[in-house]
Amino acid sequence: MKVSENDGKLLVFLEGRIDSNNAPSVEKDISGILDFHKGKDVAFDAGELTYISSAGLRVLMKVRKSFGKSLALLNVSRDVYDILETTGFTELFDVRRTYRQISVEGLPVIGRGFFGTVYRMDQETIVKVYKGKEAISMIENEKRMAQKAFVAGIPTAISYDIVKVGEDYGSVFELLDAKSFHDIVKDGDEPIEKVIRKYVGMLRLVHNTRMEKGDFPSYKDRFLNYLDVIREHLLDSQFEKLKNLLLNMPDENTVVHGDIQMKNVMLSGDEAMLIDMDTLGLGNPVFEFAGLFVTYREFAEDEPDNSRMFLQIPQEKADEIWQMTFDHYFDSVSDTDREKILEQIRLVAAIRFLYLLESTDLKNNTFGAKRIEHTREHIDELLNKVERLEVL
Repeated sequence: MKVSENDGKLLVFLEGRIDSNNAPSVEKDISGILDFHKGKDVAFDAGELTYISSAGLRVLMKVRKSFGKSLALLNVSRDVYDILETTGFTELFDVRRTYRQISVEGLPVIGRGFFGTVYRMDQETIVKVYKGKEAISMIENEKRMAQKAFVAGIPTAISYDIVKVGEDYGSVFELLDAKSFHDIVKDGDEPIEKVIRKYVGMLRLVHNTRMEKGDFPSYKDRFLNYLDVIREHLLDSQFEKLKNLLLNMPDENTVVHGDIQMKNVMLSGDEAMLIDMDTLGLGNPVFEFAGLFVTYREFAEDEPDNSRMFLQIPQEKADEIWQMTFDHYFDSVSDTDREKILEQIRLVAAIRFLYLLESTDLKNNTFGAKRIEHTREHIDELLNKVERLEVL
């Protein structure tokens, strides 16, 4: 059995098949290697492992038990990973798959966000390529959340494969001949009034879905963390008022997507489906509309051409999408109450926008300082009007 050692870490290579015929000898070999290298951190490279039976799994369990902690299994093939996942070994070991390499060069882009870009691979398949070192954990987290949402009755595309794209990683989805609501509006495929009604229907479906506490993160807690990040931009009195408004919000089990702009709602045949489920949480719909306000209105305040660059639509169209969505969703609310709701949304949106500026490179671009200044002014103005944050 091959081994390699680097900086006090031992890598043991598993090869071929491990089944009832050779499991005893594999166990003996591993035991001898570990006895010889006592005290060293150990991981297993499964790049050449083609199959492992229950007898082989018992060998790994014995090794884990002797170490008293989780062990890493590296470069696991898809077939072997399926065995480990089915038997629950992915919960007991740090299993890292070998991912097939693909290229997105020349593929059409159907969506961009802060954490990744969505490409169409073919008529039936899309891939979302994530930025950053935490790509795998983000992809796996999104998959878990999408599965929970799907079971709860929210139509969503669920990833069925993880791929490597250069030095980045991507999540592959099947979306049969789907098109985003954003592109439908942009291309004029249907009257905007008709699209907005379907869009608002999806919003209400999401917000009418209830989950157990702990199924998804709390948006109230998330925004309390945002406050800590943006504290340097606030007066102490502003910080305390915002904190108290958030703390006084009831803990709700209403599902909030968190980034349900039209690019993340797809029409597949006659069915609307959500993508980008890593932002799911629980809370009041005010958090949802704050995200929409930031996307369609906030960015354009100091950069009027932002919607054309980021959304590929003129600001007039972005304003229309926002206003029609707001009006249809709150169509049973009086004009006076609707004005109060808008103030609540704007205040929560200001927290979100300041957080985005502070936690990304946006604060350092041409409009960063002006955006921060104007957002602080909005917070100061709105804190004199808003008495509570929950809108429904």
